[in-house]
Amino acid sequence: MGHTEVLEIVISSALAIAAPLVIALCSVIWVELVRDVYHFLAHVWQPLYRLHSWHHRIFKPDLSVNSEAIYRQANWYNDLPESLVMLTFSFIYAFTVIQTQWINPDYQWLVWTGSFYTLTFTAGAIARGLGVPYADAITDVTHRQGDFTNIPANLFVNRPYHWRHHFDDQNAYFCGTITVIDRIMGTALSLKGKKVIVTGANGTLGQALIKQLYLKGAKITALTSQEKELFISVKNQQIPIKTVTWQIGRESELNQLLTKTDILIINHGINVHGEKSAEAIEKSYEVNTFSGWRLMELFLDTVKTNQDKATKEIWVNTSEAEVNPAFSPLYEMSKRTMGELVTMKRVNAPCIIRKLILGPFKSNLNPIGIMSAEWVAQQIVNLAVRDFRDIIVTINPLTYMLFPIKEFTTANYFRWFTR
Repeated sequence: MGHTEVLEIVISSALAIAAPLVIALCSVIWVELVRDVYHFLAHVWQPLYRLHSWHHRIFKPDLSVNSEAIYRQANWYNDLPESLVMLTFSFIYAFTVIQTQWINPDYQWLVWTGSFYTLTFTAGAIARGLGVPYADAITDVTHRQGDFTNIPANLFVNRPYHWRHHFDDQNAYFCGTITVIDRIMGTALSLKGKKVIVTGANGTLGQALIKQLYLKGAKITALTSQEKELFISVKNQQIPIKTVTWQIGRESELNQLLTKTDILIINHGINVHGEKSAEAIEKSYEVNTFSGWRLMELFLDTVKTNQDKATKEIWVNTSEAEVNPAFSPLYEMSKRTMGELVTMKRVNAPCIIRKLILGPFKSNLNPIGIMSAEWVAQQIVNLAVRDFRDIIVTINPLTYMLFPIKEFTTANYFRWFTR
């Protein structure tokens, strides 16, 4: 038997084993998607909401229960029906796979993985409904009390992520275990009612971002160095935006404002193009790097409570100059330095920090930009509400390949060699 035949046998055997395991994994993902769709429908369809509303009557903001009796009732009215719907759809999945003969008969038992998985939820709901001791601690992990030891997770639901569904916006954060449905629907971050500060607000992108955030229901404070009130145009109406005048180097004067802010967007910058004088170097780093870094540090010091950890965020416009040339050396160098600082800080940051990796858009800083600032701002917000932590908006395909590699390696370097 030749090497080719042996390789073919090995590959064939591997596929024969892998295919049933994939089908088993898909059965678990399937019931989780069913649960999240059921949860979403329970917020928009009144008959289901009458049952689901019991769940929202249970908890106080510290996740202690308002009433043990209501907690037990909610498991009968919400959690048990939800798990039974999941179980029903797990049967549909299993019968479909068996009928279509997608799996070897010897491995057909694996199609019931989703059903066995769902039965743990059913048993947990019954145990909690009966008041079995410690059943809640073992089976209801996203509602446990105590300090949050991490920030809202990105791909999987943890306590801070689910806390937001109860106390930030009940019309968002629907997912129970994996965040796929929220990311698809744009409900992985709610901007409704959020107090947002935007620096560089008088710039082209700043104004476009303010408009998009306003349309999502955010309460905006515009930070600008100019002594004038800013307006945005919405449906042919001029909407005044709360405007605060500030100067680079006086970031500490904003401390009280930052304390009351949910999302800080660091967007200000300068481009000295081909200059390389000592004054140009100092100005580029002061505006593009150190000013933003000082604001970031001040804001991070305001993150103290569970609510702060769950809802506060920083968005930093670092530019695709982090990985690609911008044909403006000082702009590239100062932006890259800011990007490195952001990467280092978010290794163990107490709140979410997002990077805005933006390609060339037309603005006062870059009059020959290709993309429109309005379109870029729209994409930023669309990706943010889908919980992208690195928001890349560019026409350069290399950035989509190079930046994740650079960010992964740099983040791990900082994780290994910093405390």
